[in-house]
Amino acid sequence: MLKPAITCCAFLLMLAGCQSTPKPQHNQQLDILGTWHIEVIQSQPTIDYSPAQLTFATNNKLSGNNSCNTFVGSYALKNQHLTIETTGHTERACVDALMQQEQNMLQILPEISQAEMLKGKLILRNDDGKSLLTLSRI
Repeated sequence: MLKPAITCCAFLLMLAGCQSTPKPQHNQQLDILGTWHIEVIQSQPTIDYSPAQLTFATNNKLSGNNSCNTFVGSYALKNQHLTIETTGHTERACVDALMQQEQNMLQILPEISQAEMLKGKLILRNDDGKSLLTLSRI
């Protein structure tokens, strides 16, 4: 009577040992289409009420707001490899803090090479894995 119970328990333990947690798929295409609010630029939170955002549109079109001025460009995304190229922007003057934030963003956009979804946030990184931008979907 005890032998079938032991056999059953051993079988269940064996089945439990065969289960594994699914690993993240690094070769899956990320869903980045849409507009994203920029929350953090190089580990610095964006200025409160800053309009900084990126919009990834179809046909690899990119537009956004650097904090003060708007820009247009293009992007290429394959799996988690992302490149961004800006092709034009406006040149309005704003308060110094927004202008500085905008300059920081303009400098780092060409450095972006990786994209990752982490807890609902889009994290854009450079080749060294350093987080350059943290975005949330609008």
